[in-house]
Amino acid sequence: MIRIGLIGCGYISKRHIQTLCLFDEISLTAVSDLQPTKMEAAIQLYGEKEGMNKSITRHQDYQTMLQDPNVDAVIICTLSSLHAEIAKKALINDKHIMLEKPIALSLKEATDLINLSKQMKKTVLVCHQLRYRPLLQKVKDIVERGYLGDLYLGVTSIRLNRSPAYYSSAAWKGTWDQDGGMLVNQGVHLIDLLVWLLGDMTSIYGEIVTKDKRKETEDIGVGMISFNNGAKGIIEANTMIKPKNIGYYLSLFGDKGSICIGGPQFNKLEHCYIEHHPELVEELHEQSEDLNEHELMYKDFIASILMKQPVLVNAEEAKRTMEAIFSVYQSSKWQRPITLPLESFSTIDMLDDLKRNHP
Repeated sequence: MIRIGLIGCGYISKRHIQTLCLFDEISLTAVSDLQPTKMEAAIQLYGEKEGMNKSITRHQDYQTMLQDPNVDAVIICTLSSLHAEIAKKALINDKHIMLEKPIALSLKEATDLINLSKQMKKTVLVCHQLRYRPLLQKVKDIVERGYLGDLYLGVTSIRLNRSPAYYSSAAWKGTWDQDGGMLVNQGVHLIDLLVWLLGDMTSIYGEIVTKDKRKETEDIGVGMISFNNGAKGIIEANTMIKPKNIGYYLSLFGDKGSICIGGPQFNKLEHCYIEHHPELVEELHEQSEDLNEHELMYKDFIASILMKQPVLVNAEEAKRTMEAIFSVYQSSKWQRPITLPLESFSTIDMLDDLKRNHP
């Protein structure tokens, strides 16, 4: 039995509680949050889903949980700026980690976690759960087996609405030092898919714009990625859509086929053509209804701990995605393309620009 500690009992933690209740191999044994009412709500939800009452310890200070030998692994669901710090302390205390995105708000923090996880021989799985969705797994297989031919373009579109009320609901939202930016939070899953599907990056050019001056971070972001295989990637993102979200879109174009995915649940094949292989198109349609990626991610996490096998999205993979996003920010800041690998970056660097522009 893998004994789980939950750090951060806010909105996203509910999804984790619902999923971990599906597995006999894991059990929630501890929760941590600064607000006792949130801990109680998490425990209540777990009891309802699990169908039993059990003793779960409460920790307002997560560090006391990390020192508990009865906790084998932790799920970290705090605000973005605390992810790397808590994950580092968890590794030092010999815990496996499931870490909500983003892995960190700086390249140095991400690199430190990679090195420490190897040193401690512990699993770090970062929650880019869309990689586990069967539809996207099938797309990855089709790409790797060359059925789309030579890929020449991938496009990701993030078209969302984030109202002033969204940012005013918590002081950290929309800040560079604690939140990290719109691409880091709302765009990260689709950018992760783009990088995962198209491969190693060579250079990135990007621009960001902040229209809502009541916050620090961007609400428009665009980028162009050059990949080692000659393909180009386009990032187009904004959180200013009126009156509500349109959604997420991913398109891949090759010389033997093309695939476009969108829809309210990001599982609709809006276009699909694979030269000489209509059966693969049919398989993609069949996979599109399976939305159990969160459950499949947990299966991967459990198997990694019990059987010591690698996870699909480890710290190194998560760092690659953040490097893409950070390069868009750095490119916008320096007003020139960025050659990869990016040597260093922190979202706090963007805050320095704000201070210079608004003394």
